[in-house]
Amino acid sequence: MNILSLYPLFLTIRMIDLLDILLVALLLYVLYKLIRKTVAMNIFIGILAIYIIWKVVTVVQMELLSDILGQFISVGVIALLIVFQQELRKFLLLLGTPKFLPQPLIRLFSLRMRRNTEEVSQNIDIVVDAATQLAHEQTGALIILARDNKLPDMVQTGIELNATLSIEMIRTVFFKNNPLHDGAMVIDGDRIRAARCILPVSGNKELPNHFGLRHRAGVGITEQSDAIALMISEENGTISYAIKGEIHYDVKPAILRHILPEEMVR
Repeated sequence: MNILSLYPLFLTIRMIDLLDILLVALLLYVLYKLIRKTVAMNIFIGILAIYIIWKVVTVVQMELLSDILGQFISVGVIALLIVFQQELRKFLLLLGTPKFLPQPLIRLFSLRMRRNTEEVSQNIDIVVDAATQLAHEQTGALIILARDNKLPDMVQTGIELNATLSIEMIRTVFFKNNPLHDGAMVIDGDRIRAARCILPVSGNKELPNHFGLRHRAGVGITEQSDAIALMISEENGTISYAIKGEIHYDVKPAILRHILPEEMVR
């Protein structure tokens, strides 16, 4: 084939085609971020391999194998909805969160209200002081700081409190003889929305084996929302926090006072 004969094909590429390719690449990148380090990644690779094989056998006209794989692909959409149920839910939650858009667009279209930085810092100080005292006493706790996503589904799994945020209230809830101490506490601004909430557990296989359900639940909720999770270990009294599915282990209170207010107003 004459290479020059292919030249007109490049002239047919329009700007909308380039935009189409860019959007598909962005979609695949977001999908990869959602399913990486999970079992779903292996399933996705398997489905992709079957699709590529189907295309190859179709091109070489292997009709029987092509028909068999074609039937599998035809019901593949239903299979994907079942297999990737959790991942699709996280993707939709991501789309519904203003942080999905670049910051300039957020400011341009006023998709969120600016928070009072001083008020946020005061609330964080209360939470960090309470976490420090719980860590000193080696009292286990899981505290969730809600941001744009108010976590209504998670609040409904626990006991709604709608109490004023205070060090005493946090310590009282996580007191070992208090029936509310199991599960997570959800804090929204200066209000303790609920306690004893049940959170999704992370399926990240790269988390250390010594992490228990408390730490895995803290990572899990940050994988599915824009929340920030604080975990206090009852075994060694360490404080950890998780953001966007990434955990930062054994963090000092001074570091939390610096990092958390910045994260809350982003």
